[in-house]
Amino acid sequence: MSKNLVAYFSASGVTKQVAQNLSQAISSDIYEIQPKVKYTDADLNWMDKQARSTIEMADKSFRPEIVEDNFDISEYDTIFLGFPIWWYVAPTIINTFLERYDLSNKKIILFATSGGSKFGKTVEDLRVSVSDSTKIIEGEILNGSPSVEQLKSWAEKFCK
Repeated sequence: MSKNLVAYFSASGVTKQVAQNLSQAISSDIYEIQPKVKYTDADLNWMDKQARSTIEMADKSFRPEIVEDNFDISEYDTIFLGFPIWWYVAPTIINTFLERYDLSNKKIILFATSGGSKFGKTVEDLRVSVSDSTKIIEGEILNGSPSVEQLKSWAEKFCK
């Protein structure tokens, strides 16, 4: 039987709420991708060319450090991976997460929150961080605080 995980990165708390509801909806474990250095409001000011997030997103090879832990991802077959959309793609901290673990032969379903952007080239940008045997599926932008019931219905199509 397949074991599911909801892994997420949330800088402001919006994606965290969706991830928690999704985890509840599919009765899965949950894992927070935590930056080694937390993002401040100034770091997230996309209008400032010197803001940390702007600098990171301008360089596709940048890999923000994440908190070291002993998380064992090997027991999961399907990973719902959530994040906010930054500059029309996933933040590069998601690449850091993908490169930390052996995700061979796993299925990764993406979900995101966004102020208006779609996934853009997210799948393409993340593909470089996993093996060829890892399946990445563009899920959905989940805005508006979807309920546990709505998320259960959405996730069921990927859990077969």
